[in-house]
Amino acid sequence: MSKLPAIALLFTLLLTATSDAAPPVREFDAANAPPFKLLKPGQSPPLDAYENFVIGPEYIPAPESKLVEGVPQGSVQQFTIDSKETKIFNPGIARMKFGTVDPNNPKTLIVDTHEIDYVRQITVYIPKQLKAGTEAPFMVCHDGPKGKPNMTLPRILDNLIAQKRIPPIVLIQIANGGGDAQGHQRGREYDNMSGLFAEYIETEVLPRVEKTYQLKLTKDPEGRAVMGSSSGGSASLIMAWFRTDLYRRVLTTSGTFVNQAWPFDPKYPDGAWGFHKTIIPNSPKKPIRLFISVGDRDLLNPNVMRDDMHDWVEANHQMAKVLKAKGYEYQYLFCRNSGHGIRNAKAQFMPHAIEWVWKGYGSTPIK
Repeated sequence: MSKLPAIALLFTLLLTATSDAAPPVREFDAANAPPFKLLKPGQSPPLDAYENFVIGPEYIPAPESKLVEGVPQGSVQQFTIDSKETKIFNPGIARMKFGTVDPNNPKTLIVDTHEIDYVRQITVYIPKQLKAGTEAPFMVCHDGPKGKPNMTLPRILDNLIAQKRIPPIVLIQIANGGGDAQGHQRGREYDNMSGLFAEYIETEVLPRVEKTYQLKLTKDPEGRAVMGSSSGGSASLIMAWFRTDLYRRVLTTSGTFVNQAWPFDPKYPDGAWGFHKTIIPNSPKKPIRLFISVGDRDLLNPNVMRDDMHDWVEANHQMAKVLKAKGYEYQYLFCRNSGHGIRNAKAQFMPHAIEWVWKGYGSTPIK
């Protein structure tokens, strides 16, 4: 073997190792971080605070996530939507490989896609306390189960509703259309900067939920929340931002406020990274109440794009700064000893986050 191929092989191995390396641990008191308040183990922030808080590195699972004897249990049911029966996102898309950076525009990728049909599962929780015939407030949750229901969120809602910490809300967990990121259906739904996915839910999902379970879902945007993790988190804000007439309460974990949008849209050249870079700073304040959270080991440049717009921690730090500057009702948790999705931290703070997001419903409009 000649020296040149050997050197090339070594370079390739080093590049692969570097790109696949675990994200660095980011410190809450780093120079670029917003000011934080440290919480004690198991402690939740005040419900009336619009600030930044540090939790961890150890977590105490919330008691609200457990089945409690004597607490009324809501029903959990499922149905499916075939993409061939919908007007929006019919057909879906998928890719064979990730794609390459566009040499004429480093902010986007060249991706080959093909059309697909898909079936989306919808999981619906209906609280026991919901009175028949009344308009129900509800919460949409992205990346819903594609198989048997996960009972964690229903159990939390059972307990919060029984304790009168939130209203009797319907939970609608919506499975994604498949795949992830640029060129896949999930990325098409979650990462693009438009109100299209909100419109899809409004016209394709909610009417089917109402018809299937004889429900009447509220049209009041104050009574509609949306939550998600990773790209499901950015999708949640995208839905509220572009359709504030439909959603005004947002809960995100490891929100993908980075440049994942595809195909390239010159109106929003930075994708969701633009939220904290230009969109929120340069726009009038909207009536959105927003809970955000990220892990100290969250993602950093997880793919071939090295555009300085793929740092999940920096993105959420900047979101907190701009939300504070614009006077939004927001709360930010920085979770030590936690990676992307912050599952260990969510086990502790999720009941608090849901209660915080719904605070003021029925009395004080979001400003």
